[in-house]
Amino acid sequence: MKTHYYLGWFNNFFPETLRRLLQEDITDRKSMAMISSNPSIYEDDGATERSWLEHAGIAFDDYHLINYRVPKEEAQTKIENASVIFLLGGNILEQNGFLMEYELSGYIKESSAVVMGASAGAINMSAKWLCSKNLGNKGELSSVYEGIGLDDFSVLSHFDLENNMAIVQSELSPLSEEINIYASNKDCAVRVKGGRIDIFGTVFLISDSKMRKLDETL
Repeated sequence: MKTHYYLGWFNNFFPETLRRLLQEDITDRKSMAMISSNPSIYEDDGATERSWLEHAGIAFDDYHLINYRVPKEEAQTKIENASVIFLLGGNILEQNGFLMEYELSGYIKESSAVVMGASAGAINMSAKWLCSKNLGNKGELSSVYEGIGLDDFSVLSHFDLENNMAIVQSELSPLSEEINIYASNKDCAVRVKGGRIDIFGTVFLISDSKMRKLDETL
């Protein structure tokens, strides 16, 4: 049963509910592969995300940071053997390009590991996502990018929805005609386990250009 966590960002570690769920879901703790979103920068990458898990009482025998210091074939092998794969937060486009260059998406999709992504990492776990300066991305032109495609929906993660509702709906309406979009702020999560979608925190569904807040199920 595959399990995927699409996370926002947590300033004060995981809340108790998420801590408990992660404890239950992450039973194999041999190794964690962390995929950088700034693969050319090597200092302290993944320290925050790792601290969330450690605070929740989840530690691994081995930790592997996947960036340009790691040869492509070695990175693929570490992902194949990982108990948990964590796509780190940061630069969405840099991470997306790195995933494509290192041909990691197929290995992640085929893995039986728990796959997690925070902010940029959650967005790149999507089937596809919109890159737009109005949604905090770089570049003048809006473009749709292919993600890993772990589940057949799109994600907007760690975005100030409350103060930008009209912008979010306007920007994402065209894509929402093709694919459902889950939009969340920080301190939120969408968990997919065995095909079931669960919601933690403030998450909105944008579908067929309509936007509605979802009830929490966790």
